Amino acid sequence: MTIVVTGTDTDIGKTVFAAGLTAALGARYWKPVQAGLADGSDAASVVTLGVPADHVLPEAYRLTTPCSPHLAAEIDRVTIDPDRLALPEVDGPLVVEGAGGVMVPVTRDLIFADLFARWAKPVVLVARTGLGTINHSLLSIEALRSRGVPILGIAFVGDAVEDSEATIATLGKVRRLGRLPRLDPLNAATLAQAFAANFDLEAFR
Repeated sequence: MTIVVTGTDTDIGKTVFAAGLTAALGARYWKPVQAGLADGSDAASVVTLGVPADHVLPEAYRLTTPCSPHLAAEIDRVTIDPDRLALPEVDGPLVVEGAGGVMVPVTRDLIFADLFARWAKPVVLVARTGLGTINHSLLSIEALRSRGVPILGIAFVGDAVEDSEATIATLGKVRRLGRLPRLDPLNAATLAQAFAANFDLEAFR
């Protein structure tokens, strides 16, 4: 079983959600392209949030500049080969995290939504609950659906905004998986507790 975690934007809590899901499922975690290493990597972050280090697969590409992968690769003088982004074979479940939103370019000729279509695995769309999320979420859903990408459901991160969450699920015709509140402190223990309280693992199996 492979689940792809993507988002409606960057810095919305996608990595925190992915860490919670990976730990809860006892899955492997893979971030195929990491752009921006000055503040650490998402792979390192998920380890601090409860994913065992030996369950984290090495990235296919580690890029220095914190920007879209296509540009980060050009700055680093690296050519991203889409063939290196084939899903790895692992024993048990695998959680794969994209970079930024669904329309982010991987290369000048390939966006993440197209890569997800190649993989043909169910996607969880992570969305914030703040102002603007209805538009961003529905556009992301349309981009995925137009490419035939299977959408497992939508997971929210942030304070409860019932109308926005319900509207997105209804208009987007997607399953509402739950909402992860902002956590303070954020650590492996608080994330595991919050994930268990707010998501039904059976929805991801």
